[in-house]
Amino acid sequence: QVTLRAGAELDARRMNQYTLTLWAACPGEDEVEERLFVQVTAGQVLRCDAPFASAGGDLVQVLADTAPRTPLYAVLPQPLGGLTVSGGCPGFSLRNHDTPLMLTRQGLVLAPAGGFVPSQDTQMFRLEIEVMDRHGHNCSGTVRVEVLPSRRPRVTFLETQRDVTVPEGTGPLEVVTQVHASGDNVYYAILAPTAPALFTIDEVTGEIRSTRQLEVAHALLLVRAYNMLHPTDHATITLNITVQGTDRRVPSCVPALSVSQVPETVSPGSTLVTLRCTDPAGAEGGLRYALEGPPAARSRFHMEGPQLQVNTTLDYDSEAVAAVGFQFTATIVVTTGGQPPRSTRVPVLVTVTPVNEFTPVCPNGAAFTMPETAAFGSAVGRVVGTDRDYPLDSLEYSLEEGPGPTQPFSINTHTGEIRVVGPLDSQRHKSYQLTVRLTDTRNDLDPAKRRSRLCDVAVRLQAVPDQAPLCTPEVQELRITARLGGRQPVTRLACQGSPDGAALAYTITGGNEDGRFQLEGNTLFYLPGDLAEPRTFVLLVEVWGSPSAPRRSTVVALVVHVTPRSTPVPPSTTTPHTTLKKEPLIVVRPEAAWHPPAWFVVVLTVSGALLLATLGCMARRLLCSEQGQGLTDTFCSSRSNRDPGKLLLGKSEGGCPAGGAGRHPEALSTLSHLSSAQGQFDGRARDLRTGRDYLFNSVTGARRWI
Repeated sequence: QVTLRAGAELDARRMNQYTLTLWAACPGEDEVEERLFVQVTAGQVLRCDAPFASAGGDLVQVLADTAPRTPLYAVLPQPLGGLTVSGGCPGFSLRNHDTPLMLTRQGLVLAPAGGFVPSQDTQMFRLEIEVMDRHGHNCSGTVRVEVLPSRRPRVTFLETQRDVTVPEGTGPLEVVTQVHASGDNVYYAILAPTAPALFTIDEVTGEIRSTRQLEVAHALLLVRAYNMLHPTDHATITLNITVQGTDRRVPSCVPALSVSQVPETVSPGSTLVTLRCTDPAGAEGGLRYALEGPPAARSRFHMEGPQLQVNTTLDYDSEAVAAVGFQFTATIVVTTGGQPPRSTRVPVLVTVTPVNEFTPVCPNGAAFTMPETAAFGSAVGRVVGTDRDYPLDSLEYSLEEGPGPTQPFSINTHTGEIRVVGPLDSQRHKSYQLTVRLTDTRNDLDPAKRRSRLCDVAVRLQAVPDQAPLCTPEVQELRITARLGGRQPVTRLACQGSPDGAALAYTITGGNEDGRFQLEGNTLFYLPGDLAEPRTFVLLVEVWGSPSAPRRSTVVALVVHVTPRSTPVPPSTTTPHTTLKKEPLIVVRPEAAWHPPAWFVVVLTVSGALLLATLGCMARRLLCSEQGQGLTDTFCSSRSNRDPGKLLLGKSEGGCPAGGAGRHPEALSTLSHLSSAQGQFDGRARDLRTGRDYLFNSVTGARRWI
């Protein structure tokens, strides 16, 4: 009998076969040796994990603030399925029941339903667990749960009791007070009374609000703050709420509305208005005064008791004051010192008025240069003064001495622009010294309070060299008929001299040797004489202006054709030089051109070839049927010697039907003419100018448009 040794464990994964050698011997017989083979097969054996099944068991460490029913440990036996407890139901069982921990049927160890009891000391719990499968195999082990002190902050109120006073008439859902507790995941609830009739609490913010309009009453609330994840971590506070009757009469003030107007130069600390306020209830603590309004007003004014005082300078000329329209609005709030506080409001309007503080400033280096020939109304320059008072640079300009011979200038009152209003005497004055007065306007509440300053302005005259007169045209061709009697006018010269309008002088310098022409001013006269034949005179007229040295002049050429009264005037073939310039005339002549697409040309070509072939066949049949075989042979032989271009008339190489030889010679001539017309062009090209296609003969150069 072979048995398994005590304490031995078989593992098919490590050794699945054992070979045993046995010796047997009987007295008086030989010894017998045999072998025994023991095969180990894998079976469904229930095993527990080594730490769990060890003597000390497995250790789990958790914090005391672990949420209730949180999984802490999982027992994982091998195999995982088919487990039963002693009662026959699949699962796990506890051997000891002196622990608050729970074990599920799936082998999960859970935290207590109410969580761990908070403690500053370490707590230890031991669980002895037995596991059994459906075959009765079982294993057991131990789990030790070590509960460590919590590291999170405890829910705590800074105070355990608070007195709250609420005024009578507080409306529904108005905030009465707010409680706050430190800790994590803090929520709030009212414990007592269990069904509060006057107040409710926001569980997240801790705000306590009224549920209806409050009357005089007294209420005691017990409020709990707790950790939502750990309800055992909580703290409480007691609120003693008193609804107190109030006197709704507000303070009365004189004046009830303050409107003041102050100059911009008012000094800081000046009092603008003093309120006289009384409390009808006569509450103790006096009255408190505060200023409310935009930042611009609160920065420039402040309350000193019942007095509204200036806090800083009120500069009318600054952009900040101009941005608010030179007016500041604010509200004085007068509050009583009793409970609940009662207040009244006094609107305030402060208007800042301008003060003419600054004198206008002259521009630096006010000097201008003008040509001595400047015409009447010519602009000399502009004087630009400055003034720091608001509105900025609001100035009027004037000349100390009015326009006259010694000062031929005027100035625009609003723009300061200087213009010439008289003749400039460059012989006596190389420059003019002007005195311009700058006067500010609209810079003070009183229009009579104006400031002014005198500014020196220099106008220098610049010499302008003489220019030659300009005559239009410089060459003239004239025709006159000599009349009997006195002199007759020929033409009037159109010349322009210097800009100052000086008179021009005219003289004939050439071509008037016999004295037949005379100048008076700019008019040329002809003096009649004994002229028998037509004659042409070429006159040179010199025109000059001022008699300065050197003299600048212009010469005008006059071509005068004089015809006696009895002599017929021959037609002139010369062209006058004074013709007007004509604008070029552009003539557009459209030329119609048709450019067919490529596919149309191909279709047309193929269609023409087919048509010619059809006509050729029809002509051949007619000729062959009427002329006989002789004419047919002659026609066929002559057609075979033609160039390939003539093959368009027929592609057949067969014989022709019998017929007469001389019955229709006109038909043969017509057919020969058509064939030669098609064969005389051996190329095709496109004209670059018109874009049209044409056929050409490379030998003769003949062309035909397509």
